[in-house]
Amino acid sequence: MLREARRDDTKTAKDIGTTTLSTDSTFLDILKSSFDRLTRSERQLANALVANYPMSALGSITTIAEQASVSTPTVVRMVRKLGFKGFPDFQMHIHHELETTLSNPIAKHDRWTADAPDAHILNRFADATIANLRGTLSGIRTSDFDRARDLLREQRNHVYIVGGRITKSLAEYLFTHCQVIRPNVTLIAPTPSTWPHYALNMRSGDVLVIFDIRRYEREIETLSRIAAERGLHTILFTDRWKSPVAKTATVVFRVETEVPSAWDSSVVMLFVVEALIEAIQSSAWKATRDRMKDLEGLLETSELFRKPRVQ
Repeated sequence: MLREARRDDTKTAKDIGTTTLSTDSTFLDILKSSFDRLTRSERQLANALVANYPMSALGSITTIAEQASVSTPTVVRMVRKLGFKGFPDFQMHIHHELETTLSNPIAKHDRWTADAPDAHILNRFADATIANLRGTLSGIRTSDFDRARDLLREQRNHVYIVGGRITKSLAEYLFTHCQVIRPNVTLIAPTPSTWPHYALNMRSGDVLVIFDIRRYEREIETLSRIAAERGLHTILFTDRWKSPVAKTATVVFRVETEVPSAWDSSVVMLFVVEALIEAIQSSAWKATRDRMKDLEGLLETSELFRKPRVQ
């Protein structure tokens, strides 16, 4: 259920109807920023749309009204209040959003190159990354960040970490550092057929960290649902359009990932991960320091690293 409005930082905007509607905002962003202005029946409609988004927004105006138990004029009034010209304009926005979310690397590359300026790729990539960092930080509430830190530093609970096809490297990076900071950390193998075995040991109060960006993976959504049923807290790292996992997540980090490339960028997501790692180790530094000393002794014994030669 929608409860509060969140700040929406727009990049480009156009005036439509009674409000200023950002061409880069997702429908859920628009809905959250306008929720407090909706009537009771409009809020009922809004919550019905959110409950099964985006499928709930793709039907006819009659179907959407019936599913929310409101009248069709209520649907029209709400979409206009959100800044759309009417119901067709509203659904055009939804279809465009889905197309952007589901676009494959080839389509993404073609979209970027069509509007690419003459500047060198290093400059264009740097500009996009800096804009992504600013946009991401403006959308992260410090209370959410601190909540994630507290969940991950609590050593009485087990921490499970999982990533998708592309984000598994970020999951492994977080795991490697958390393994030094605290005990009871498990990296879930990127093989969905083995995930029920991990779920066997999940207990209420444990923490599941999920990395899931577009095109969102069904198996990860299933794992998050199982974790929620078992009473786990979920920390989600996702993109602007939000993984379906967000519906049951305790903390959601929405990270900007768009860059002039066929691939989404992980730079800003890694930034948030590293900031979180520092926050965890600093908040439990004594225990972390003891584990680091122990680890250094083990590394010394294993002779894993080369020693400098004394001349």
